[in-house]
Amino acid sequence: MIIENSLPVLLSRLDFAWITSMHILWTPMTIGMSWLLFFMELAWLKSGDERWYKLNRFFEKIFIINFGAGVATGVTMEMAFGILYGPFSQAVGPFFGNILGFETITAFMYEAGFIGLMVFGWGKISKGMHLFATLNVGISSSLSAMWILVANSWMQTPNGVVLKDGLFQVSNWWHAILNDNFIWGFPHMWVATVELALFVFASVSAWFVLKNRNADLFIKLLKPTLLALLIVAPLQIYIGDSAGKDVADTQPTSLAAMEGHFHTYLPDGKPNTSWNLIAIPDVEAGKNLFSIQIPHVLSLLETHTWDGVVKGMDQYPVNERPDVWVPFYAFRVMVAIGFALFFVAIWGNWLRMRGRMNASELRKHPWFLRAVVFSGFLPFLAIWGGWWVREIGRQPWVVFGLMRTYEGVSNMSMAQEIVWFVGYIIFELVVWSGAWYFFSRVIQKGVDDIPHSDTLFHDHGEDHDAAQAGGGHVAPTFAHKPMMHSDR
Repeated sequence: MIIENSLPVLLSRLDFAWITSMHILWTPMTIGMSWLLFFMELAWLKSGDERWYKLNRFFEKIFIINFGAGVATGVTMEMAFGILYGPFSQAVGPFFGNILGFETITAFMYEAGFIGLMVFGWGKISKGMHLFATLNVGISSSLSAMWILVANSWMQTPNGVVLKDGLFQVSNWWHAILNDNFIWGFPHMWVATVELALFVFASVSAWFVLKNRNADLFIKLLKPTLLALLIVAPLQIYIGDSAGKDVADTQPTSLAAMEGHFHTYLPDGKPNTSWNLIAIPDVEAGKNLFSIQIPHVLSLLETHTWDGVVKGMDQYPVNERPDVWVPFYAFRVMVAIGFALFFVAIWGNWLRMRGRMNASELRKHPWFLRAVVFSGFLPFLAIWGGWWVREIGRQPWVVFGLMRTYEGVSNMSMAQEIVWFVGYIIFELVVWSGAWYFFSRVIQKGVDDIPHSDTLFHDHGEDHDAAQAGGGHVAPTFAHKPMMHSDR
């Protein structure tokens, strides 16, 4: 029998938290970058500007490394479901099995085919077909994210199922897939992938400008990237606010943890409307030992009224309350980064409006360039913070309100728990360090070794239409080999 607050349960949670936290470093950037690569390639084909081709091929190298790391860490996560959470995997099989099957068929296999054309098809297929392949990588990776968010959001708001004979049996697929948390959770995550990719592009570009390496080339990318961020950054803040209001309706204990909101009412009976800027939560005592509060802000954020009632921890049994420390501070880190990134976007576009967005002028503003370089790492922290809020805020449930975490944990010995934990730590760190080694090599080499597109794509004329059947420009290897029999 597994005890709810035992060390094996804690180790299983920490192990899976480590695995998912490392995996989520890679997959969002794959999704966002695939779309940006598509638009850069489209810009090259529309304008004929060779600089867009060079930028595309350079960032594609980063994309490939990132994709490989995402696949490697994704395999360990699939293993961890069965190893660490066997009873959970069995119970949710009727729903998860179908959803992950949909993800495999409609997204992963779809992406695998087109990513081969995207990476290895340069010069072997036509320009238009290569653009089509890149577009489909973007679509398929977004579909993959959609199905994964369907599964995770269902764990937050398990609509459309009944728990019968130890299994979650689907009673309404429409409600299960389009569950309450998914409606805002998926847009919030997808826009986060685009914002992450935009800031990675901007960060790398700013680094090259700061080092005065191909500065004019990377400023060509920095300009539209900062302009796009002026739209994406505030959009993400708006979607995040809407997602927060949804959490208030569907998972109020998680919201109370995010806000360190222990008491629904003040001692005089009035609603507790104060928002905690910072606090020292004490879950056992059911209060904050210290806090800096701003009156009425919590009610304004969650109810859009001056003194609306927001339920606190005191409205729920002690054994149904999540931990507060991680959701409280992870949420604040995420929000602070969101506004900081918006500020960087405003700063960059202000410089652009003043005619400062060129190499010589930008080097007079090194702090802006340093801020953009540093901003490339911030979205990763924001995504981490958001994911931890979702996962820890849902506790002590693995399926909110229906299955507690300890019920879904595999019954393993301490020795087994430790072996798997150490093994996963070593593997993920090897992948992480290897990826960063290759990232640094790619950035160090820069774009100077990327050949002109004419070396791959030629205008062969009408006489060569037969040789280019299917869009390719490479002669078959068997074209000049003798036949096996001389009489044929």
